[in-house]
Amino acid sequence: MPSPMTMPLLHWARKLRYPTLFKITAALFVLDLAIPDAVPFADEILLGLGTLLLASWKDRKRAPVEMPSHRPTR
Repeated sequence: MPSPMTMPLLHWARKLRYPTLFKITAALFVLDLAIPDAVPFADEILLGLGTLLLASWKDRKRAPVEMPSHRPTR
């Protein structure tokens, strides 16, 4: 069950696209490594953002490719 403290942030992050979501996740990871526990619930937020990052990557791969329609010329 998601924490009520991190749920609003993860709900907002769900709307982000891949490059932005990756940058936020990477920045929070570096901040958490440099200063442990500087951000409350940083580990939970990182797990949620990482999940959203992988989910957006999977959706991007699954996007249908449009094939050009072939019309016979007369």
